[in-house]
Amino acid sequence: MTTVYILDGTRIRTTDDFWRAIGEAVNGPGGYFGRNPDAFADCLGGGFGTPDDDFTVEWRDHQVSREHLGHAETVRQSELLLARCHPSNRPAVAAELAEARAGRGPTVFDRLVAIFEQRVPGALRLL
Repeated sequence: MTTVYILDGTRIRTTDDFWRAIGEAVNGPGGYFGRNPDAFADCLGGGFGTPDDDFTVEWRDHQVSREHLGHAETVRQSELLLARCHPSNRPAVAAELAEARAGRGPTVFDRLVAIFEQRVPGALRLL
């Protein structure tokens, strides 16, 4: 039987909102399910609250999240990353930041969807 986890897109306005929403959807109030892209990808791989068998994530009202997790949130996240990343990574992060400031390139929303598709193809339903 397929387990279905629900994300309410009207409540996801920042990246931190997404981490909270996915954690609570999968593991209940206060639940953890990654708080950065790498940890999130690991959690999707199983063993961190997801069932070992079939599951689906329904991201309802995803268009609201898509708007809020767009280029402005991508700029904010890139600025935070630039401030703490290793010096050897700064040129790449700065380039991504410049693209986001120009309204180009993948957004936070795009990256989250890509992680779903890479780790559990077909498990995400955008509603």
